Amino acid sequence: MTEHTDGTGIVVGVDGSEQSMAALRWAAEQATVLHTDLVAVHAWEPAASGHAPYAPVPARPTVAQEREQAAQVLATTVRAALGPRTSDAVLRVVVEGPPARVLLQQARGALLLALGRKAHGDFGLPSVGPVGRECLRHATVPVVTVPVAERSREPWEGVDSPSLARSGAS
Repeated sequence: MTEHTDGTGIVVGVDGSEQSMAALRWAAEQATVLHTDLVAVHAWEPAASGHAPYAPVPARPTVAQEREQAAQVLATTVRAALGPRTSDAVLRVVVEGPPARVLLQQARGALLLALGRKAHGDFGLPSVGPVGRECLRHATVPVVTVPVAERSREPWEGVDSPSLARSGAS
């Protein structure tokens, strides 16, 4: 995996979540329209800090294993979001480091940075996580937050008789 970009194209943060897949799909469409590169970036941090110092050594993955797992997360997510054929046109970048810092570095000079987010947070406000907030605060390029499409749910879903639920009868 490449560890840096040349600062062009659309950079999208990928972490394997449904939100990052939505951002990846959106970014792929934009890259096609703008005739530019699509750069999928996955940041990872060693998990050693998450294990107790007295944990048995075999319980801790090696750095090489963690790097391979990060590359697999990125490849699987790109394939799931874009399909096997279109995923070949995506530059995949795996970098060790805090996600916000890595994304900001990779997006330097890019056309834009795309990040996924939940459709709505508390009180109907857009839900942007800590990485997204950090990127919005410090980015030197435009940042687009792409919501996951909400699944429509009828108010009477799960009720035996939709006509009774709509009329308020029991």
